Amino acid sequence: MNKDVIPTLKSYITFQKSNGIAPYIWTVLCILPFYFIFQAPSTVQIVLGILLTLTFFIFYRIAFISTKGWPVYLWTLLLIAISITATSLFSYVYFAFFLAYFLGNIKDRIAFFILYFIHLLSTSISINYGIVTHEKMFLQQLPFVVIIWISVILLPFSIYNRKERGQLEEKLEDANKRISELIKLEERQRIARDLHDTLGQKLSLIGLKSDLARKLITKDPEQARSELKDVQQTARTALSEVRKMVSSMRGIRLKEELPRIQQIMGAAEIDLVMEGDFSPKNISLLTENILSMCLKEAVNNVVKHSGAKTCVITMEQSWKEVMMKISDDGKFVAKEGETEEGHGLIGMKERLEFVNGSLGLSIKEGTTLTIRVPNDAKPG
Repeated sequence: MNKDVIPTLKSYITFQKSNGIAPYIWTVLCILPFYFIFQAPSTVQIVLGILLTLTFFIFYRIAFISTKGWPVYLWTLLLIAISITATSLFSYVYFAFFLAYFLGNIKDRIAFFILYFIHLLSTSISINYGIVTHEKMFLQQLPFVVIIWISVILLPFSIYNRKERGQLEEKLEDANKRISELIKLEERQRIARDLHDTLGQKLSLIGLKSDLARKLITKDPEQARSELKDVQQTARTALSEVRKMVSSMRGIRLKEELPRIQQIMGAAEIDLVMEGDFSPKNISLLTENILSMCLKEAVNNVVKHSGAKTCVITMEQSWKEVMMKISDDGKFVAKEGETEEGHGLIGMKERLEFVNGSLGLSIKEGTTLTIRVPNDAKPG
């Protein structure tokens, strides 16, 4: 077999798999008008029918190019007029199917509804006219006419909704990409701040003390030794802080956070009750990490500020979101000049916004924090 034929054959097979029998149906519908036209009794009607058919397909192509603004009204009304003429003269109602498909591709919502109702009304009138006049050719294909009429009702909405859903999915995908980029940027900025705060000051201090020790090594060896000890201690502290920072970057699972929470609550003599499954499904590691950090912050607030005797942590997951509640029987005590947005709540809200989550606070009969994050996995 010729090598040039193989890619052509493969592309044809791929086309067939993706489109099924649709191309054959459209081909039959394009040829079918001529069968009805050649049933006409006079040559003039045959010529008129051929001209109408060719004009319809030319206008149909032009209409697809202009699916916005006033031209869409012009071309659609012309196509409807040709369709009604073909139905009246040749009992050919199938142009209405072409129009139904075209209407579903109109982007303007108002134009879609106006032209949809005009097309539905005109097609219904022309079909009823054919039935009332007892046109023989028309009555012979009545089952197919009913199918076409149902298509005129349902097909435009089906295509329009599918197109709209596709556009919304594209917008959602773009929004998710932007959110992902913002998360990366925020994470870089956070790492830069942490490195600056952790290493910047410590390394500056090490540099200053090293210079001082070098100057004192001949004048006052004892003082130089003391400065070098400080340098050693500062270096160890910096190393410890860097290790903690790297550990926090790895991401914390909720189940990994629970033993630490139990330990803290036990040390604070607060009764801890945990309800629900703390292994949520269909959420990303980033979302679970943010939930873990929010839980850690909330528990620290309970231990430090509430004076509570009991704390209840509840975890629930529905088909669309994960909900986590942290309730205690203590008091919400704000420091002087601090609002209810204190105690790290602003930081928690900012973290949750990255994953489209939300934070609710209730301070009736104790304090309840409600954290909600949507599931990342889309329904099949």
